[in-house]
Amino acid sequence: MSEGGLGQLRFDDGKDAQALRTIGEVAKALDLRQHVLRYWEQQFPMLQPLKRSGGRRYYRPEDVALVQTIDRLVNREGYTLKGARQALAGGAVQPAQAPSIEVTDILPHLRAIRARLAQALEAA
Repeated sequence: MSEGGLGQLRFDDGKDAQALRTIGEVAKALDLRQHVLRYWEQQFPMLQPLKRSGGRRYYRPEDVALVQTIDRLVNREGYTLKGARQALAGGAVQPAQAPSIEVTDILPHLRAIRARLAQALEAA
């Protein structure tokens, strides 16, 4: 469900885009384990999801964007935790932003590419 760091995560649960998410929902969307998110909360002081009774965590949309950025830096771009923390704190990296194009805008282009690939496979 992750868009590979290209934009904001899209959850297919019927909730509003601005809804609070549980740690389980965020972990599933990013294909991470919940204990990793809890550890990142210790390592990244700027990551502070809401905590309700019983210590239950609720991630706001800005928290989800920050987790997505941390995931991209650490797991895709090869930053160490210390390096990712410094990059975020120093403003060198901005949290993931919503994509500037809609899926409906790109679908015709993707279908055209798929058609060209199918033709190339038939010709081969």
